[in-house]
Amino acid sequence: MPATPAWPPQSTPRLYVAEPISAGAMTRLDGGAAHYLVQVMRIRPGDPVKLFDDRSGEWLGIARDVQKRSLTLEVTDHLRERERVPDFWLVMAPIKKGRIDWMVEKACELGVARVVPVLTRRTVVDKLKHDRLTAHAIEAAEQCDRTALPEIADPVKLTALLKGWPEGRTLFFADEEGGAPALETMRARPGPAAVIIGPEGGFDAEERAAIKALPQAVGISLGPRILRADTAAAAATSLWMAAAGDW
Repeated sequence: MPATPAWPPQSTPRLYVAEPISAGAMTRLDGGAAHYLVQVMRIRPGDPVKLFDDRSGEWLGIARDVQKRSLTLEVTDHLRERERVPDFWLVMAPIKKGRIDWMVEKACELGVARVVPVLTRRTVVDKLKHDRLTAHAIEAAEQCDRTALPEIADPVKLTALLKGWPEGRTLFFADEEGGAPALETMRARPGPAAVIIGPEGGFDAEERAAIKALPQAVGISLGPRILRADTAAAAATSLWMAAAGDW
């Protein structure tokens, strides 16, 4: 006897919606979301779509009224609750367009709860398009099966960041001048944490001293090679997730 096909199918498209979702709701989509589902994914009446709202988890929607530029989904089932996000922040100096987009995308895929752009003396980029970074995070969440979006904080100067740093949150400092091996150090310090990654030119001496003076700061090494800022961000985040048991 043939096996019953999984429902919804593994290939069901996923979409973030800003409005709260509830059972029985009729959700109308237009613009880019409708174009993606109707023109790219070729959604037809009766086809399933997975929806998440960053509040209540993931839901199943069934296409009902499909037009060329819009469609309506009937929300039928609650598939799962919103995920529990590891309490980890990525604090990073903005780098040039393209690479910072990549950093936000990978931060989302790796499970980061909050991305904090920090402005340093050697930061090349001091203005960020919050909407663009959020869009990259949303796209990554849709692709990697996340039900919670990472918060994208407003840029903050390093001095202000350190002055207001939460007492109970460890700040792992990826120091180019060296530190303790990252993985074992992270394992030895469980609980809320963050990693701070400098700009392409690195922190200057005064900034490095200010970070090290913070009681919650712990210097770590990411290996024998000098990493690009975006590579260091992905590497440090991956190590923390492994130490915390998320991987």
